[in-house]
Amino acid sequence: MIHRRNVIILAASLLGLAVAPVALAPAALAQQPAPRLSVLATFSILGDMARQIGGDRVDVKELIGPNEEAHGFQPSPAHARLVGEAKVILTNGLGFEPYLPRLLKSAGAKAAPLAVSAAIKPLMKAQSGHNHGHDHGKHDPHAWQSVSNARLYAEAIARALTTADPEGKPGYEARLKDYLSKLEALDKDIRSAIAAIPAERRVLTTTHDAFRYFSTEYGLKAQALQGISAENEPSAADMARIIRQLRTLKAPAVFLENVSDPRKLEQIAKESGAKIGGTLYSDALSLANGPAPTYIDMIRHNVAQISKALTP
Repeated sequence: MIHRRNVIILAASLLGLAVAPVALAPAALAQQPAPRLSVLATFSILGDMARQIGGDRVDVKELIGPNEEAHGFQPSPAHARLVGEAKVILTNGLGFEPYLPRLLKSAGAKAAPLAVSAAIKPLMKAQSGHNHGHDHGKHDPHAWQSVSNARLYAEAIARALTTADPEGKPGYEARLKDYLSKLEALDKDIRSAIAAIPAERRVLTTTHDAFRYFSTEYGLKAQALQGISAENEPSAADMARIIRQLRTLKAPAVFLENVSDPRKLEQIAKESGAKIGGTLYSDALSLANGPAPTYIDMIRHNVAQISKALTP
């Protein structure tokens, strides 16, 4: 009799354990977070801005990641899958993504791409008779190098996220306001740093013609070396021409680009006597453990390098 009573108690206990999870299931389901908005950015700088404004409501992926070369980019089937899955597709525009129309078509994209540069006044591409191994069309696409333009980028991104996810609007607006405040502080710091450089030394000589928006905004003379390509090694004739340029320009310093091979310029600098001013980030952020993991970090790093090299 005792054993039978124990069996009954055990059975009841087991039954209670079986029923309890079923009773909790609706509450547990109610606590499941909503799926995050799938956002695709064409390169790392846009990806960072989308994360800053989207917060934890977005899942941001990039076609071209940190420290990766945008020029000559060739999409893979994996990239096509990202395009097909995205609810929001953020692009720079201004000819920066020549591969995109074909990729969108082949991937069967459901989202229409948004060019975040649409509200800016673009600069015409420099008429220098060279294109560094790539061609963006008639406009200079590197508009993000001006913090004033970055504000317009951020506002366009916030609108795109709000359109795709209206319920997230309060959060997007709050994070946009905070981000614009940070960009305003950044802009003031840049102007203060450039003002400290003697006027005759405000010359920005680079290996890639990507800093004309920055130079125009902040009062520097931009000049890019001809004959340096992001994709091809300079020939002996190119090397000789570049060395002559540096001797003629008499630039205070010449700056490397983070997606260029530094060995090229180091050899050129050695033979021309030019000073290496440091590495600037132009089209890509650094990895998370590098000096430029975010857009704001990138600009601050660049300004620090420029100030250090150009201030006697």
